[in-house]
Amino acid sequence: MTTILVVDDEFLIADLLVDALEEEGFRVVTASNGRKALEVLHKEAPALVLTDFMMPLMNGLELAQAIKANPDRSKIPIILVSGAQGAIARNHPDLFVAVYDKPFRVEKVVAAVIEIVGTPPQT
Repeated sequence: MTTILVVDDEFLIADLLVDALEEEGFRVVTASNGRKALEVLHKEAPALVLTDFMMPLMNGLELAQAIKANPDRSKIPIILVSGAQGAIARNHPDLFVAVYDKPFRVEKVVAAVIEIVGTPPQT
C-alpha cells in the first residue's frame, strides 16, 4: 500500500487530508511537527510527504531540508500546504514539488498526490 506522510500541527487540516487520501486508497501516517516527522521517517518509507510550513520545533522548510540532506530519503517528493509562507517555498523548487496556499481545495492536493505517486493499488 502506498504511504503518505502528512505533517501539520493543525489537527483539523491533518484530519481533512488524511480522510481524503485514505478515501483514495492511500495509507496515511501523520506527525504534528517536523521533528516528529523525522522520527516517523525512521520507521516508515512514505512515497510522498505533505507538510505545513509554520509548525513548532521544526518548520516545513527545515523539514524539507533535513529530508533532502538524507541520501536514503532525498528522493521523496514533498508538497507544501501553507497559509503564510508559500512564497518562501516557491523559491525552493529543489525542495518542494508543489506548493498550495491555505485555504486550499483538498481535491487539488489529492490530485497532485495522485499525479506524483500514482493511484494506489486497490486491495
